[in-house]
Amino acid sequence: MAKILPFYKEESTIETRKPEGLRIAMYSQDGFGLGHMQRTCSIAWEIYRLHEEASILTFSDSQLGQFFPISPHHDYIKLPSIAKDGPGNWKATHLSMSFPEILHLRKQLISHVLLNYAPDIFLVDHMPHGAMGELLPALEAMKHSRIHTQVVLGLRDILDSPEVTINRWRVEGAYDAIERYYARILVFGMQDVYNIVEKYQIPEGEARKVFYCGYVTNLATANNAHTIRARFLANKSIDTRLIVVMAGGGADAYPMMSKLIDALPKVLEHQKCVLAVVTGPFMPAELIADLNRRAEGLPIHMMESVNDSLSHIAAADLVISMAGYNTSVEILRMRKPAIMIPRSGPSAEQRTRARLFADKHWVDMIDPDELTPKKFAQRISYHFKHPVEGNPNDPPNLNGAAAAAALTLSVLASKSERVLN
Repeated sequence: MAKILPFYKEESTIETRKPEGLRIAMYSQDGFGLGHMQRTCSIAWEIYRLHEEASILTFSDSQLGQFFPISPHHDYIKLPSIAKDGPGNWKATHLSMSFPEILHLRKQLISHVLLNYAPDIFLVDHMPHGAMGELLPALEAMKHSRIHTQVVLGLRDILDSPEVTINRWRVEGAYDAIERYYARILVFGMQDVYNIVEKYQIPEGEARKVFYCGYVTNLATANNAHTIRARFLANKSIDTRLIVVMAGGGADAYPMMSKLIDALPKVLEHQKCVLAVVTGPFMPAELIADLNRRAEGLPIHMMESVNDSLSHIAAADLVISMAGYNTSVEILRMRKPAIMIPRSGPSAEQRTRARLFADKHWVDMIDPDELTPKKFAQRISYHFKHPVEGNPNDPPNLNGAAAAAALTLSVLASKSERVLN
């Protein structure tokens, strides 16, 4: 296999760049979901509000491309898509190539573009070394170039169990990458909910780089809640409740939604309700067809995706969801009663988030291993009578996008000092 070149010859191109044009690059590995891409777009919008002339170039392999509205001066490089089978195991999702081949291709694309784009700041989402180390050649090349790029790491607070994360970071060289390349670590969460320095055993010397931003939410506004509620509850009695069901991309949402359909007749014995179910764009077509078939004759509206998820959440009397980062923080932002059913695997991320949010009394949760139609129905019925109320003395910090943008741009001060020295 060909060896990746260091690309030092590209520096002649870099030197001709006009100094006034701020350039930011982002890396968002999101081959089988929506959460990473949503956070990237939210932070990009906040950067634009602080620095309207900044150019932002995002590397992503999301199969949905620019699913979310992007800010002005923001463009997108589509990498060949890959997906994780388990800790440290990846595969190509579309191209008929071995993983070593596609990894080499992605490394080349990332390195060539970064060295020519010459960003002032490179914001890396959640993988210090990239998927299977794919960022390391580019990070090393930039370190030895004259670009003086400041590299910032953005971490969703809960990545997996601490044991799995620590092991993968050690095996894949993430700790070394943090020490060698990163000027700052932004955590998209709250320290008193999940302390990543402690959980992931970040060395004391690198812990000083860590800043907690709060949760990064969808920046859209929920303007259509009344219209959505009126549409789903048209001609229904005043005591009918609206349950909105969401699962982000939906790739692994079928078990939860299947059990919910089985549970609904029992719920209807005690409470009139209508379900608005958003399967997600990544649920396999045959599973969507099965849910549609079983929903016939029941007060269920099936949708693959919606343009305004916040308004759907705001319209609900109760939200039932999985516990992905994006969906979870949207529910917190809308302050809606919610029952979360985290996915059972392959990572511990969703289970951990749902448990911690439930401990804070922000949501209710059911462990997926304990989920049966009977228990589902009992919990929904109980929840309508005794909803979990948020703790007003301990609210979530939802200012993560603005804080992340400000902290990202503030590394330019240390870049100026580095260039002067």
